[in-house]
Amino acid sequence: MSADAPLLGAIEAGGTKFVLGIGHAPDAIVEQVQIATRDPETTLAETIAFFRNYPDIATIGIGSFGPLERNREAAKWGHILATPKPGWSGCDLAGSLARAFDIPVAFDTDVNAAALAEARLGAARDTRVSVYVTIGTGIGGGVIADGRIVGGIGHPELGHMRPRRAPDDADYAGHCPFHGDCLEGLASGPAIIARWGQTLSHLAPEHEAHGLIAGYLAEMCSTLRAALAPDAIVLGGGVMGAPGLFERIVAEASARDGGYFALSAEKVIRRPALAPISGLAGAFLLAADLL
Repeated sequence: MSADAPLLGAIEAGGTKFVLGIGHAPDAIVEQVQIATRDPETTLAETIAFFRNYPDIATIGIGSFGPLERNREAAKWGHILATPKPGWSGCDLAGSLARAFDIPVAFDTDVNAAALAEARLGAARDTRVSVYVTIGTGIGGGVIADGRIVGGIGHPELGHMRPRRAPDDADYAGHCPFHGDCLEGLASGPAIIARWGQTLSHLAPEHEAHGLIAGYLAEMCSTLRAALAPDAIVLGGGVMGAPGLFERIVAEASARDGGYFALSAEKVIRRPALAPISGLAGAFLLAADLL
C-alpha cells in the first residue's frame, strides 16, 4: 500500500453497535473502534468525534441497518426510513457525515456492503454473480453482479420471501410483524427464541428446530439459485454459528435441487471468508469507489 493512498473512513452501522474504521483499504486499517448504538444524536456525535482525529480523510463509506434510502436521486437519500429502532426513523445518517466533513459519502445497507466485500475480496471472489445472506437478528441479503451491487427502487429484502412450510410445521404463525411466516419470521434469531425459548446454538442437536431452520434456509438457497443463477451464496450472521447448521443447509439444499442445477449445492453455498469484518470491509470499498 502506497503511503500516498487516500485515507478512507468506514462505518458499519448496526442496530446494537457502530464499528468505525480509518484506513487506506480493507487490508490496511489504521484504527478501528466500536461504539454502542444509542439515540442518533449521541451516536453521531461520537462518530464525528472519532473521524475528526483524521483531518485528511478523503471519503466515508457507510453500510447501515435499514430500511434506508440508497438512491442518490431520491429526496431522502442517506436517511434511515421507517425502522423499529427507537428514534432512528428519518435520521439523515449520510447527510450528517457529509455536512460535518464536507467530503463525499457513500451509503448503502450493511448487508450490501458485506456482499460487496465477500464478492470482491472474500468467499465469492471468483464469481460473476453472488448473494450474501446474513441470518441473525433479522435476515437480509445483497446481490452482486460483475462486482457491483444490484438494486432497483430499493434494496433486496430476501428475508421477506415466503418459503414453503414444512408439512409438519403448519401451526406456528411466524414472528415477522409485517408478514408473519416469511423467512425472517421463521428462521431469524428472534423467531427461534420466540418459538423455542433459546438460541439455536443452545438447543440440543436432536431438537426439531435444527432440521426446520436448516430446511427453511435451504429453501431460500434453492429459490435464489432458480431466480438468480448465482455462482456463490454466502451465508453469514449469528444464527449460522450454530454447530452443524451449515452442513445441514447444504445437504437439504442438495436434496431439494434434485440434480437440476449445473453446479452442486456443495460448490455454491459457502461460508464467509471475511467475517466478522465483512460489513466494515465493504464500507471501505464503498468509500474507495467514490474516488
